Amino acid sequence: MSTAEHRTLSVPESLDGERVDVAMAQLFGVSRTRAAELIADDRVRIDGDAVSGKSERLLAGSVLDVAIPAEVDPLEVVPEIVEGIKIIHDDDAIVVIDKPVGVAVHPSPGWRGQTVVGHLAGAGFRISTSGAKEREGIVQRLDVGTSGVMVIAKSEHAYSVLKNAFRNRTVDKTYHALVQGHPDPLEGTIDAPIGRHPKFDYKFAVMDDGRHSVTHYETLEAHRFASLLEVHLETGRTHQIRVHMSALKHPCVGDITYGADPVLARRVGLERQWLHAVKLGFEHPETGDYVEYESTYPDDLAHALDVIRDAH
Repeated sequence: MSTAEHRTLSVPESLDGERVDVAMAQLFGVSRTRAAELIADDRVRIDGDAVSGKSERLLAGSVLDVAIPAEVDPLEVVPEIVEGIKIIHDDDAIVVIDKPVGVAVHPSPGWRGQTVVGHLAGAGFRISTSGAKEREGIVQRLDVGTSGVMVIAKSEHAYSVLKNAFRNRTVDKTYHALVQGHPDPLEGTIDAPIGRHPKFDYKFAVMDDGRHSVTHYETLEAHRFASLLEVHLETGRTHQIRVHMSALKHPCVGDITYGADPVLARRVGLERQWLHAVKLGFEHPETGDYVEYESTYPDDLAHALDVIRDAH
């Protein structure tokens, strides 16, 4: 529940007959828009009675009571157990999880949903305090719409070692992607810089002035409407696989944002891109041993792949 600050004032003579939203703006220092929202949310009382609307007039001497909710910090980590997050491995240095679709890795200004760091806090995991407050311990990210295996640092030492490993590209990141059509050649490397899309700030695109981005792919299965690819990332840009496959004119099945066919998406029952982080390999930050963790396809991706395999 959100906490609210109650403020009570008697209406002065100078505001006799004034609209309630105008009076609130002057008395409480809120904007008229905010005042209207508080009235609509039934958070304003005049002499104990609910206000009929923002244009209701006030009488001098009336008691105006307003409950102003505390502003929520969009970057605050809210501890809550997230159904569907599986712990693949846990030790003193790292925790490896299987992230479900629809969960962000950490809070951000535009995200109001569940997060990996919120789940770990709710489940009692102590993770590294290195990094920005809302993404402490985070050494890699997966999109909200991408599922699969990822590692989070628990110790400060593990954080610095893994951060460097990702930066120096010594981590083996393997994804499976179901893409429309058949890439030609069947295996290859996409070396094309990626930058923020010039028209849509939520998208990325291959841009001449973008950041160096390299994706390796090979075809595992070729079907009538789509191909299942194994993808290895050399760099780790936001939306990298989705942008590169879209640039090849073979977007991930279901990835409407990057040009996928909505009819095919509906046919296979997908509401997100068919993209899954299947394997993660790296040197363990404490032992130095090479470790590898895997994740199987979630139900929605497995079903979509079955539909594609059965299509004639």
